[in-house]
Amino acid sequence: MVVLRRWTALVLALIAGVLATTTPTRAAKPPAKPPLTILISLDGFRPDYLDRGNTPSLSALAAGGARGAMRPSFPSLTYPNHYTLVTGKRPDHHGMVNNTLEDEAIPGVSFSMSNPEAVGDGRWWEQAKPIWVSAEQQGVHAGILFWPGSEARIDGVRPGRWKVFDMKMSSNDRVDTLLAWIDAKDPPLGLATLYFDRTDTEGHHYGPDSPEVNAAAAEVDAAIGRLVQGLKARGLYATTNIVVVADHGMAPQPLSGLVDVATLVDPAKVRFVSTGSVVGARALPGFEAEVAAAMLKAHPHLTCWKKEKAPARYGYGTNPRVPPIVCLADRGWYFATASAIKKRWAEHPRDGGAHGYDPFDPAMRAVFVAHGPAFRSGVVLPVFDNVDVYPLLTRLIGVKGDKGDGKLGPVKAALR
Repeated sequence: MVVLRRWTALVLALIAGVLATTTPTRAAKPPAKPPLTILISLDGFRPDYLDRGNTPSLSALAAGGARGAMRPSFPSLTYPNHYTLVTGKRPDHHGMVNNTLEDEAIPGVSFSMSNPEAVGDGRWWEQAKPIWVSAEQQGVHAGILFWPGSEARIDGVRPGRWKVFDMKMSSNDRVDTLLAWIDAKDPPLGLATLYFDRTDTEGHHYGPDSPEVNAAAAEVDAAIGRLVQGLKARGLYATTNIVVVADHGMAPQPLSGLVDVATLVDPAKVRFVSTGSVVGARALPGFEAEVAAAMLKAHPHLTCWKKEKAPARYGYGTNPRVPPIVCLADRGWYFATASAIKKRWAEHPRDGGAHGYDPFDPAMRAVFVAHGPAFRSGVVLPVFDNVDVYPLLTRLIGVKGDKGDGKLGPVKAALR
């Protein structure tokens, strides 16, 4: 009997061991998805605009989060820097080297902001992958409203929600469009963007210190207040990270600073790929030496280099899209064609504003404000390069980004 009991106990123990090793364990809960991140661009919005007393919504976000000033990448223009912010690469590395450009691999086409076919052609954008493409590829859904590049299929991918740019869409309608995208929860957004152009437009027309710019800043601030109230009404404000950026600043640009590019070189011997504060020139066949001699000599208020001799601090000149000769105007000077100057005098016969100047000029600095559960309160960051925004965004939305030119370190103090 004793032996039988021992055998019974042994068998029961063996059975219990087998069951213990074969019974499936309870599946671990998948990690929680990061909260929604909203990236907002205020085109041409300088950091000091926050201190003029007419941006209460932005000032509240800054007080409850972090603020700073960003140094744009060269050239300090709209498309190059918008694409830098979402790729982490400088224009020389992501290919959007100017607002107007040419590429021998895309013959017969000149890219410009006013050419919708080119803007929507992925070939112009595929030297770098924007964050919304990486997000969609990794299961984070994106709603991208009016960000440069979002109208094109890049690496075979479009953002889940997007629209063709419509400058006439009001600031409030842009906010309401994004809120509607957020309400459409299938699939839920992990990344969203907004773009407001009013401060840049009024800055060009009237200058950065004008009442019109102050009114434009107040308008976009009210739109951001509308977004905040919309998030609160949906119970999302406390869990949403909001990152507000600009692409560049703005400097006064008097009418007396407009110069005809024909004074630099015979226009019959050169093609100006870009004009303005940053001039890009390509000699016509047979005139290379003559054009180089004319343009590379000293000019009042303009400095020109062979592309490979551009100052190293600009990180510019290796991309094949950069024209052979690159020139940078002194702040307040603007080199354009005679017809463009005539049009400027006719449409806005008063001093205005411009950008594109040296990124190290404080007038070119761009605003940065960050608020949400990921950010500490009351942080003021030292001036940092705008390439550092991308690694911050990839961390916020929880995706693996491509290697770029920026680092998280300069903005890490803002994070909890």
